[in-house]
Amino acid sequence: MKVAAYVRVSTVSQNETGQIREITKWLKGNGIAPATVVWFIDKQSGDNLDRPEFKKLQAAIFNGEIDVVVVYKLDRLSRSMQDGVATLCDWLEKGVRVVAVTQQIDFNGTVGKMIASVLFAVAEMEQETRRERQRAGIEAAKAAGKYKGRKRGSFKEQPARVRDMRERGLTIREISRALGISHVTVHKYLKQTEPTHAQQ
Repeated sequence: MKVAAYVRVSTVSQNETGQIREITKWLKGNGIAPATVVWFIDKQSGDNLDRPEFKKLQAAIFNGEIDVVVVYKLDRLSRSMQDGVATLCDWLEKGVRVVAVTQQIDFNGTVGKMIASVLFAVAEMEQETRRERQRAGIEAAKAAGKYKGRKRGSFKEQPARVRDMRERGLTIREISRALGISHVTVHKYLKQTEPTHAQQ
């Protein structure tokens, strides 16, 4: 039996130690030596599945190299209900056992999928609630005159900064992640800073 442990924190500054500790405790309690487990650790948002270590885990499962996946909580896999349920169902259909240690749930069969659907829905709702609070905070700051927002015609990030990062060899994806902007916006900024634009 080949066991994989998947750990995810939302940012590089966050610490994954707590998740590793709880997963290790579960492994030992079930007679599994942590040293024999394949660990996959991502440090980025769970809003989508575009994560390097998650992709490696997916590839290992596809190749039949993993029998069990252990996570701290189910939302470590994804905060999107659609992505989470699709991923879990795919794994279960391949015969992979999925365990969320702090939720004390071993997902398997039809009941497991149903429970997972509810948990993923809750995770997505919590994510949306956080965003709503952030928007409410901005509105409150505006009402108090403490939030100026962006000037008309200005941009979230200066196009020149995007151009500089691109010229230093960063990919579109790397720039997008670093600045928190979409790929479309990165391309837009790059187009604005092309020599032909500068000369007009």
